[in-house]
Amino acid sequence: MEEQYQVLPGPEAFLPPAAASQGIVLPDPGQAHIEGRLVDEEEAYEYAARKLLGGKVPTIFPGPLVLWKWNEKAAKKASAIRRLANALPARLIPMADYRPKYPKIDPAVEINPNHPNLTIWHNKIDVCIFVGVHCHQANLALKIIRGGTDCYTIAMCAQAGHEDACLSFRDISPETIDKLAATVERLKKEGVESQAIPFEQFVMSREGVVKGDV
Repeated sequence: MEEQYQVLPGPEAFLPPAAASQGIVLPDPGQAHIEGRLVDEEEAYEYAARKLLGGKVPTIFPGPLVLWKWNEKAAKKASAIRRLANALPARLIPMADYRPKYPKIDPAVEINPNHPNLTIWHNKIDVCIFVGVHCHQANLALKIIRGGTDCYTIAMCAQAGHEDACLSFRDISPETIDKLAATVERLKKEGVESQAIPFEQFVMSREGVVKGDV
């Protein structure tokens, strides 16, 4: 009997298969998926929190849906993401738009769905969260990351989730992001220590980086 395909960190292949083509299905409401296995979302909160706390360079990639205040819900999600980043702690590297950045992206301060591996490699990111990224762009980036890096990917999707992430939540809201932060804080109180390498979050102005590690 053929073993079920698992969505694991790579490097997997130059052209990794779409997880859906390997039989991975999206979770139903109230569920999540861990490496292709459908689970209750409560289990996924615990698993994701432990993965993030165990990472050396946990990083959150907020996309345009939460970077720009196009409605009040987006602003509330952005505030919840900041709370999660502070709770871990985790770096924040924005995906401000989706245009290919040629001839050179600045991987220290941005990520792009067309070549996300450059940011992963430059910062030695071992676990990350995609949040606020349009689904088609997230799927593109997640496949590239799985193909060429060993980064563990977590997708927090406002729609039905992402098969190509190692772990995916669906129907996220400010409350669900806060729930993950609360799980992180509970585990830390129970003695689970963050393994993150100390860092200073960079801050940018229109002129470029004004402070922080780059």
